[in-house]
Amino acid sequence: MAKEKSASQADSAPEGADVQVKLPQASVLRTVQKRKADLSIIIGLLLAIGLIVAALFMGGTPEAFLDARALLIVLFGTLAVTAVSFNGENFKTAFTVIGRAMVRHEINFELSSKQLLELALIARAKGYLELQKYEAPLRHNRFLLQGTQMLRDGSTGEEIARMLGREIDAQTSMYYKSASILRRAAEVAPAMGLIGTLIGLVQMLALLDDPASIGPSMAVALLTTFYGAFLSTVVFAPLAAKLEHNAQSEATEKRLVINALMSMSRKENPRRLEMILNSILPPQNRIRYFD
Repeated sequence: MAKEKSASQADSAPEGADVQVKLPQASVLRTVQKRKADLSIIIGLLLAIGLIVAALFMGGTPEAFLDARALLIVLFGTLAVTAVSFNGENFKTAFTVIGRAMVRHEINFELSSKQLLELALIARAKGYLELQKYEAPLRHNRFLLQGTQMLRDGSTGEEIARMLGREIDAQTSMYYKSASILRRAAEVAPAMGLIGTLIGLVQMLALLDDPASIGPSMAVALLTTFYGAFLSTVVFAPLAAKLEHNAQSEATEKRLVINALMSMSRKENPRRLEMILNSILPPQNRIRYFD
């Protein structure tokens, strides 16, 4: 009921009028989305590594799976070969993006959408300058702050969409470029494992007259394949998929912001904005704010 009154009040009030906007008691406008570790990455990696290590210990000889030569060939060989395909700036950006994926603010589409609707109610009832009073809890969302600043500066919805749309494209490109580096590493790691296997086999065949040297050479041959498969399947490929998922999630969140800002610039009914946001949101995240 409170939401309906707020919406109807916003519909009838001219911009800049001295109207008291009554947000619902359960207003989410001042709720801060905190940054925290992405537990799915951490738990997934630890679980996968833990299961493999447990299997090694159950075999009774876990130390047999440790070989510096094999690790040198696969790990550093993979990094070196992957670096050939990209420039140093791409590599540096990839490490930054991976680190950011580990600790990032959790995207709560429902909360973000409700905050945008409440900002739209305020902007429609009291004007764009009033939005400045509510920016403190939204400082984690630099994208939204930039958009509200443009609104206050008199930019049109089309100008806001054009400028912020370029930022979405640039960020999405950065994520996918970093993911492509990890995908490339996931392809190279098994190949480096195969190279290590061939090196080990050649050494073994060259030392057939020395039985004591056959075992270490065979270990290098097999462990490089193991390390290559492990890095590709457990580390590089999952991280690449995670970056691609993050790119899609953050692009969706930013599209919500752009559409909300365009709606505010046209002074549309916030109920219509709710329908627009729901058309962008995944079905499981759609909201019912006014009903």
